[in-house]
Amino acid sequence: MITGNKGEWSEVYTLLKVISDKQLFAGDSNLNKIETLIFPIIKVLRDEINGTFEFSYDNDLVIIKNDVEEVRISVFEFQKQAHFLLNKLKEKTNTTFSIPEIESFINSFDSHSIKAKSSVKSDIRIVIHDQRTGTNPELGFSIKSQLGGASTLLNAGKTTNFIFKILDLNLSQNQIKEINEIETRSKIKDRIEKITKLGGSFQFQKNESSVFGNNLVLIDSALPTIIAESLHLFFTSTFSSVLELTEQISAKNPLEYNLESNHPFYTYKIKRFLTDIALGMMPSKVWAGELDTTGGYLIVKENGEVLCYHIYNRNEFEDYLFTNTKLETASSTRHEFGKIYEENGQLYFKLNLQIRFK
Repeated sequence: MITGNKGEWSEVYTLLKVISDKQLFAGDSNLNKIETLIFPIIKVLRDEINGTFEFSYDNDLVIIKNDVEEVRISVFEFQKQAHFLLNKLKEKTNTTFSIPEIESFINSFDSHSIKAKSSVKSDIRIVIHDQRTGTNPELGFSIKSQLGGASTLLNAGKTTNFIFKILDLNLSQNQIKEINEIETRSKIKDRIEKITKLGGSFQFQKNESSVFGNNLVLIDSALPTIIAESLHLFFTSTFSSVLELTEQISAKNPLEYNLESNHPFYTYKIKRFLTDIALGMMPSKVWAGELDTTGGYLIVKENGEVLCYHIYNRNEFEDYLFTNTKLETASSTRHEFGKIYEENGQLYFKLNLQIRFK
């Protein structure tokens, strides 16, 4: 029997839903369907352990091929199964569960897995017809579901720590100990506040991981400083959404850009950063700027609607990421940040970057 969580079952739901819709709907930054951007589907491909499944159409029938086998099932049946699965996913609260009826349906065309093969970068590949160019590109997607908890865009690690120098402050060992032992609910904020009250200020020094730091510089040489400013603001204010933080940083203009013509320097650079993370940049690996075969996301909304965001429609993709992400505080013990430490007579403090979908 197959078991999985809501996110994993959402992969099957997405497969059934896009096949039954016979077209992909592009979304805008607010997760609304763009009525003028609809792509007819020619073929859907999914790589599983026992081969690649290819779903194409013959009028109202779905032709399913896996190597030599061929099965024909009506589009209506896919529609019915997708609807049934969506209702089940809305009911479920436990972490992992089985849905025998859906398992039996996918078994009918020899599929035995709710997830795509782990060695494959795309959860699903879709050949669309682009009416603007007359071409039939194959687009790869990662599936992000809103039916479960919000997923992360950038996972925290020691690699995502930013190191700050504490300036204008001399502290005794007792004072350092006292600040580091603040254990309130918002302890990182409160420790920073205490340092600031004593007259200290924070100056970004470097990324803890030189690989991540260099990845950021590759995207844009100003990014380490811009993200450090955003992080410091996140931990010293009530702002958490990427959009709000970027607006605040833009108004402050720490890099002293010439803003007389209203160039969106900060927004543009942050959007590039978010898009590169979405397309494969990881803090621990050298990023050469080469995009994954996964060119975008399929978002499963809470009402079951599936919207596509793709590098193919870069503006919508960037706007979606920019509008729908926020910074959050990860575990400070696990990732070793949020405490004053001393090196060569200089005081330092680390802040950590984690980005989650709202």
